[in-house]
Amino acid sequence: MKEKIQVMGRFLSGMVMPVIGAFIAWGLITALFIETGWAPNERLAALVSPMSTFLLPLLIAYTGGKMVHGERGGVIGAIATMGVIVGADIPMFMGAMIMGPLSAWVMKKFDQAIEGKVKAGFEMLVNNFSLGILGAILAAVALLGVTPLVEMLNSAMETGVNFFVQRGLLPLASILIEPAKVLFLNNAINHGIFSPMGIQQVEEVGKSIFFLLEANPGPGLGILLAYCLAGKGSAKSSAPGAVIIEFLGGIHEIYFPYILMNPVLIVAAIAGGATGVFVNQMLGSGLTAPASPGSIIAILAMCPKGGYLPVLAGVAAATAVSFAVALPLLKFAGKDADLEESQKKVSDMKSESKGIAVNAEKSEVKSASEVHKIVFACDAGMGSSAMGATVLRKKLKEAGIEDIEVVHAPVSSIPADADIVVTHHELGERAAHSNPNAQLVLIQNFLGAPEYDEVVAQLSK
Repeated sequence: MKEKIQVMGRFLSGMVMPVIGAFIAWGLITALFIETGWAPNERLAALVSPMSTFLLPLLIAYTGGKMVHGERGGVIGAIATMGVIVGADIPMFMGAMIMGPLSAWVMKKFDQAIEGKVKAGFEMLVNNFSLGILGAILAAVALLGVTPLVEMLNSAMETGVNFFVQRGLLPLASILIEPAKVLFLNNAINHGIFSPMGIQQVEEVGKSIFFLLEANPGPGLGILLAYCLAGKGSAKSSAPGAVIIEFLGGIHEIYFPYILMNPVLIVAAIAGGATGVFVNQMLGSGLTAPASPGSIIAILAMCPKGGYLPVLAGVAAATAVSFAVALPLLKFAGKDADLEESQKKVSDMKSESKGIAVNAEKSEVKSASEVHKIVFACDAGMGSSAMGATVLRKKLKEAGIEDIEVVHAPVSSIPADADIVVTHHELGERAAHSNPNAQLVLIQNFLGAPEYDEVVAQLSK
């Protein structure tokens, strides 16, 4: 069940993550040039509405369609999404997330049905007209049939959100958000759910608190600071480095293993998250676009004019409460084990139960001459995987191994030519399905996993 939820969440976030740069561009234009912005300019502010109405939904639809059926899926997804855009008065992010993949799926089924049945010389004619005709039909269906349905769903979501906001209950969302983050659903929550809601709110009031619900680094920062004082062994020694990566780098996945090692600390994360949301709500905090990654630098870059202090207050409050709750829990209820021991124990138990190789000692390992590409995989293929690839690449270089390519990728799209795949143990099952032929190395700590050294030792023989 958890894997299915992760796959669904990854698909939602996968439509938004590749186009986050466009969201940031829109957020900067909004923050700078609207009437209440840093440098109000009526002519430049004219970009805001068309970008949110047309550009961003079409990019989401194209990306979602491409995930299902390549370039043809992306194109027909964008065509069909124009139907829901034209038929609605609000930015159709939800409509784009529905019509993009759905239209691509229809196109894929059609292409499969006619495969091998088109006479030689007519392929381009059939391909172009089939896409055009189906696209036109789906755009009309979207305008007349899908738009009313999406508007109803949007209204229902808005009513539900307003219920919590008006009654000051939004902090309770942290009860769901923080545990879901530790299960690697952070990108799905932030970019699949909160970002579309936030964009619509920015259109109405110029900023949105939804961009701060998941992105606030405070809960994780407080837990890592507690480890700096009360941790044991390698957990304590690695925590300061994790603090820098969490707060400045914005890679929240760095603190997940520290909670998984002592699950009781999820209480501290929830308390910190709820406090941050409460303070942000009371002070009217908000951002103009998603902060991705959730770095304090990215967060401050997306602040509207006059919004720095409220946002910083929310981060500080979340950090303080998370730290205050985590410290006694870690001292008196924490497990007496260091990070390295926990990594090996959890990885080995999980892998043995599923028949997945853990490291060079327990798998049919590849020799150095057989390894040409190592892929570091994470949920979105951008944050923790990029950091892990950098660390592993540096270790290989120090060992004099420079002819092996080290790249990062989403766990669901691991390249077929990968010889070794390194990923978090929570994503091991998905990685095995994505590329069953590669040697799989499961880790717990993105920053200083002992398995990195095992891989280097394996390739140095």
